[in-house]
Amino acid sequence: MRELVLELALRLRARVLPELGSVSGRTHTGGGAGGDVTFAIDAAAEDELEQFVTQRAPRLAFYSEDRGLVAAADATHVLVVDPIDGTRPAMAGFEAACVAVALAPIGDGTPTMADVEIGCVVEIKSGDCFLATRGTGVESTRGVHLGSNSDLGRMFWAYGFRGRPVRPTVEVLGDLIDASSVGGGTFELGSQAFAMTRIVTGQLDAVIEVGSRLVDDVPGMRAEFERVGDGHVLNNSPYDLAAPALCLTEAGGALSDGWGRPLDDRPLLGSGHEFQMSSISAANPALHARLVRAVDEGVARLKAQRG
Repeated sequence: MRELVLELALRLRARVLPELGSVSGRTHTGGGAGGDVTFAIDAAAEDELEQFVTQRAPRLAFYSEDRGLVAAADATHVLVVDPIDGTRPAMAGFEAACVAVALAPIGDGTPTMADVEIGCVVEIKSGDCFLATRGTGVESTRGVHLGSNSDLGRMFWAYGFRGRPVRPTVEVLGDLIDASSVGGGTFELGSQAFAMTRIVTGQLDAVIEVGSRLVDDVPGMRAEFERVGDGHVLNNSPYDLAAPALCLTEAGGALSDGWGRPLDDRPLLGSGHEFQMSSISAANPALHARLVRAVDEGVARLKAQRG
């Protein structure tokens, strides 16, 4: 199974690599199961995924961003795949685009994040690879270099704005951005998998994505997300997080939802707001605890501002 997951990730990378930076890849071809735009480059990757499973693993189910769940009655395991995590960086020809593949036993059809056994992230442009197996660690072509920094003023970190209303998001994260933008660094990279694996390499200290918490905690916020998302709430779904989450935790990093709680019992299969997850990722527990407090304060500040 481990070799199969890696083989799939590499095959998807090979299919997408020639299309990086291609203007033709920006053509809209429809909408995915989660409501996001499907670009031509996404459609090509999804076709490659379906062909691979049909040829190499017909008894495996798969769940992807655009196809949703595709499963035979006798499927034993499910591949949770984001063929291009970072479609927009891929279309621009940037480095922050990855293939993310996770595998879990399908059981009764309701596996959770804790059931993920294998996670693989492959950078499309460079080919660098992260391959994690639960309980045995993570292998990385870039090595594993978790940072020890817990100083918010020196923190290098990333966050996400795609499909999120910017003003309330900045209200929640504003103090962290102000604290770290000179002595550290802040980044919007366009790919959750790429950002989280930067913690594994030591390039970043943290990644924060609070969209789902804002929808749940702040009255009226869902309507603002739907306005920006063209009628959909576009936060991170399980296929965005499953593979990089295992890579990060097997490397020894700290990970929780936007409230500081474990992600273990969150459903692995599904899209839409009820399945989406906010997340706080950090290189070490001390920094993670400080970030949870900062997000709590930011949400309280936003709620007070909105009355």
